[in-house]
Amino acid sequence: MTDSDAVADRWRARFAAASAAARNGDVLPAHNPECLGCGPDNPHGFHLQVLGDGERVRAEHVFDRRHVGGPGVAHGGAVAAVLDDLCGFVPFALGHVAVTRHLGVDYRAPVVLGAPYALTAWLVRREGRKLFVRAEGHTAAGELAFSADGLFLEVDSGHFERATATR
Repeated sequence: MTDSDAVADRWRARFAAASAAARNGDVLPAHNPECLGCGPDNPHGFHLQVLGDGERVRAEHVFDRRHVGGPGVAHGGAVAAVLDDLCGFVPFALGHVAVTRHLGVDYRAPVVLGAPYALTAWLVRREGRKLFVRAEGHTAAGELAFSADGLFLEVDSGHFERATATR
């Protein structure tokens, strides 16, 4: 077995575990232990814990002082990063290796620091390698505060191996 085969096998196993967790309503494994969005080993990360929920993924997130933009509110880039990571769990939960091609974020209300937001994302449609994903963040009162529409492209398992080889 070549190194490439071993890497591909590890990725296949990781995506199979994510698909199983999503089907069972369990917490999905992090994309990568150092992932900014969900990685437990990233001291600067958001540490999202994402649950499978049928054909959707869900999480709860509270933006804190590390994420400040204007007084008392989260920076729009922090909100976008959380939505990007959440959207990335949709292909992951479906067993697809995919990366963000485009993410459009709609901010409907100030994202208040210290307030919990219920996050949900799902697959809208698929066209070949293209996965169209939608995510929403709701306040505790159920109001839509922010949303995103993303386009993810399915890539082969060597995508990340090639990226790390160029360092």
